Amino acid sequence: MTLTTKGLATRQRIMEGTAARLRSQDPGSVTLDDVREVTRTSKSQLFHYFPGGKEELLLAVARMEADRVLDDQQPHLGALDSWAAWERWRKAVIARYREQGRQCPLASLMSQVSSVPGAAEVSTALLQQWQEYVRRGITTMQAAGKIRATVNADRTAAAFIAGIQGGVTVLRTTGRVEHLESIFDVLISYLRDDRP
Repeated sequence: MTLTTKGLATRQRIMEGTAARLRSQDPGSVTLDDVREVTRTSKSQLFHYFPGGKEELLLAVARMEADRVLDDQQPHLGALDSWAAWERWRKAVIARYREQGRQCPLASLMSQVSSVPGAAEVSTALLQQWQEYVRRGITTMQAAGKIRATVNADRTAAAFIAGIQGGVTVLRTTGRVEHLESIFDVLISYLRDDRP
């Protein structure tokens, strides 16, 4: 479907409104009536822009939120070429999750669309892209002699992503970022260790 500029803006407004509803204190199971109320759109408009209904809308919002996770970490995530850059990235991630608190729109979305075809691919693609950025940062620092060559970049990048996700899970339960801060501190310290 080819959309006009106005149509693209309306579609984006629907997605943004749905994401805002998912960020609310109690998102519950978002219905199309919830979306219509938040976005002030009619049922016909919703189905015009999302012919597949709620599942198509939530998948589109999940893709938007997944992109936002990485965009919020830029330019730091794409330029992990110094210890100062790693610290800026650490601060950006912690600030994002501290501001977000217990509400994680992407997690809320994925729990609601987990059985929908395409949902797993959204999460998988996000995690793979995120891990690749970190891996590239490690190999860049290795090439510059700032991280030991014996560090396994793939496994360490995977540990960062698993650790961040674990820290976010604890944050969603407790409302505290200390676990997220700890995993960054431990892994960056591991990378900075100059022992052979």
